[in-house]
Amino acid sequence: MIEMLRFCRHRRYALSIVATAALTACGGGGNTPTAPDPAPVPEEVRLQDSRTFTPVIEATFAALAGAPATDRWVGVQGGAAYRVEVPQVGWNGKLVMWAHGYAGTGASLTVGTPIMRRYLLANGYAWAASSYSKNNYDVRVGVEDTNALALAFTKIAAANGRTLAAPTKTFITGVSMGGHITAAAIEAEAQANAVNKVKYNGAVPLCGVVGDSELFNYFAGYQVAAMELAGLPLSSFPISNFAALAPAIQATLWTSFPTVSNAQGDKLKNVVQNLSGGARPFYAEGWSNAGNQGNIWASLGGDGTISGILNKNILDTSGLFYKIDASSASNTALDTAFNAAAFKIMPALDANRPRRDGLRWIPQVNGDISIPVVTLHTLGDLFVPFKMEQVYAQRTKAKGTDKWLVQRAIRDVGHCAFTAAEASAAFDAMVVWEGGGAKPSGDDVSTAATVAAPSYGCTYTNNTPSFEDYTAPATRAAFQAMYPACP
Repeated sequence: MIEMLRFCRHRRYALSIVATAALTACGGGGNTPTAPDPAPVPEEVRLQDSRTFTPVIEATFAALAGAPATDRWVGVQGGAAYRVEVPQVGWNGKLVMWAHGYAGTGASLTVGTPIMRRYLLANGYAWAASSYSKNNYDVRVGVEDTNALALAFTKIAAANGRTLAAPTKTFITGVSMGGHITAAAIEAEAQANAVNKVKYNGAVPLCGVVGDSELFNYFAGYQVAAMELAGLPLSSFPISNFAALAPAIQATLWTSFPTVSNAQGDKLKNVVQNLSGGARPFYAEGWSNAGNQGNIWASLGGDGTISGILNKNILDTSGLFYKIDASSASNTALDTAFNAAAFKIMPALDANRPRRDGLRWIPQVNGDISIPVVTLHTLGDLFVPFKMEQVYAQRTKAKGTDKWLVQRAIRDVGHCAFTAAEASAAFDAMVVWEGGGAKPSGDDVSTAATVAAPSYGCTYTNNTPSFEDYTAPATRAAFQAMYPACP
């Protein structure tokens, strides 16, 4: 009977003489074999699938001055360029995977180096980084190529004349889109469905898109509100002439675009504050930052396919609330009227569905985690806004996994404008925790009054500059002189 029941669960497969008899017991019609299942319908292709990219092949990359001596290897794997660096003496047996941020739409694939490189080498870590085999916002490829490189680490070392044992632990960290890759790679969904599977021990998403598609909803909300306030409301979606309308919108809402908004533009400023994470230090400075506004406007006007990563619209503004009236913390009649008039962009429900051939096209960050995670985010970043951290906190709490998450706020306006000291401290806190230490401290990103306090973000901000920072020390010093100091 046990064998018959087992057969009943698998009756679609080829029949044997014994199985034919069992089929009768399953109620399957005597000795008539079941017709084989039809071949699955192939997954559809996207615009992204037709694009071609070329990895930039390096001869080598420079050693870091003042750091321990290392072996440095470069190459191409699976259409992606890579860099690998291992201390020549004293490797601690641990590997750190670095995930770079959005690299644009060009055909050339390039590799980056981790902002905490000096810390890693000083503490005996090896690290590796992939260019990914495609550009554009292709997080799926980023996860797969980063994982594939981690799996090939010892093989690459052997090909370069060095025999290494498999890493005892593997960590992952990255910035911006690389933060999305970092957070997605450790999700239960990715652990189950990725083609290249890596069980990471800990993660540090930096300025990451840890709210996945909520970032694109934020851009869509910005566009809807800007058009409504400029008297050019959206009446259908997608809109084909947004680029032509943009100058008129900017002229209506700014005295001097992009740094000085007028009274009508200040209503958009109120909207974006609410959409990007609420009242907080450095929001005003972030709003008037040309880099932030330039990045946002370069991201508006799409058709919801994220430039061909998807085939259908994923944007959804139905859950957004546009807070235009700053006269009251509560919603006013002006807020209610504005929201009633604002166009609602609705998604195609299957735009980012699960796939049979691996990860979703835009991997999700569901908060389904089981390893230590420490994040960093600048408060005035309006390109990948602080709201991403609030979404991540909410999702982990809903999953009951918030015990694995620590989040830290940094007082700056730039996207990924961390110092190497800040990023290194976050990584160090994660590995100490993963190694058996106490859960590190972090910031409450969800309580509105806490986030709005003038001192918020002071605890983990460290403006000690270095030449590993993404912002040159002199430039950072000039910016910091204009920013509000901690009380």
